Amino acid sequence: MTPVELSRTVLHAVRRAVDAGELSVAVPTRAVVAPPGPGGCGDYATSIALQLARPAGQTPFRVAEVLRPYLVGTDGITDVVLTGPGFLNISLDRAAAGVGLVREILRRGDRYGYADRPDGRVVQLHCPHDLRAVLVAEASARLLRSQGALVRVTAEGFEDVWTSVLGVTVDAVGHAPAALPVNVRPVPVPASETADLMSLGRDAGRWALLHPAPHDRPRTGDEHLVQRESNPLFRVRYAHARARAATRNAADLGFTAEPGPVAVTGSDISTGTGTGTEQALLAALADHPRVLAAAAEHRAPDRLARHLVAVADAALPFLLTVLPRGGEKPSAAHRARLALAEAVGAVLAGGLDLLGIDAPDHL
Repeated sequence: MTPVELSRTVLHAVRRAVDAGELSVAVPTRAVVAPPGPGGCGDYATSIALQLARPAGQTPFRVAEVLRPYLVGTDGITDVVLTGPGFLNISLDRAAAGVGLVREILRRGDRYGYADRPDGRVVQLHCPHDLRAVLVAEASARLLRSQGALVRVTAEGFEDVWTSVLGVTVDAVGHAPAALPVNVRPVPVPASETADLMSLGRDAGRWALLHPAPHDRPRTGDEHLVQRESNPLFRVRYAHARARAATRNAADLGFTAEPGPVAVTGSDISTGTGTGTEQALLAALADHPRVLAAAAEHRAPDRLARHLVAVADAALPFLLTVLPRGGEKPSAAHRARLALAEAVGAVLAGGLDLLGIDAPDHL
């Protein structure tokens, strides 16, 4: 069960409780599921009971008690625990959830985590005559559009070299009406460092400005160009290239990807649910839609950049285990591992594209 499917399952539980007369509320259009916070447990948690408590005229904990039986009986859910004022902590059948997640990512490709359709929102982003502000606004617009919004980006001023070097564009330039104040204003790059930034080129230059949080001063040195693990951009692009290489090498060996349980090897117990490394990777991939939505909502492309680093760091050890070794013949487990590797490639490519950064197949 993917996070999107789990969200739908939670809404279906609410609808069933309403139909049974146990809750008197309007069924919401969206249920947020996310990794449990402090004090939580399981694979995901939802605060839907807190959202419904006031209109239902009941306490959040009571609403959660009503919803729990409708979730526990659902395929793919192994347990639901109530914590705090009314959080529903959901444990999944991890083997089935992992297979479903990989299948969903491969189906959606680099658009995994995108909204299914426009949601009717119209967002206007307006920024000062500043390179970093314009770039953050443009990347935020990409994220908002991925979540179904219609977005327009305007700037108080603009330099043509920003487009030729970093590929930055806006919809209009000039002073906006008083009713539209500047609403994208990260810490700017000092004028003395602009030349250094532009010398990084498109991909490294965009990363240098988008990876730090808006309140942090970006680094503009050539550390963004080095081809080693100390460079987060290199790790992300290297993980993507390794994932693509796995597909090419598997083709040479005569097998293709097929989502399925990833067998445990070595000294681990063979449960079919994967090692801790694989589970951490699956968790990072599953979190991608939530990260996209949060980055769009908060106009914070840095959240996506840091998430891509987390995915890459979880993926790199796993990618060493995808292909058969020595005289080993390709098995169902190898096909499942290859499918997971291809899911990694899709998520990293899609995330980099939203940041306006190339994801090369070879490094």
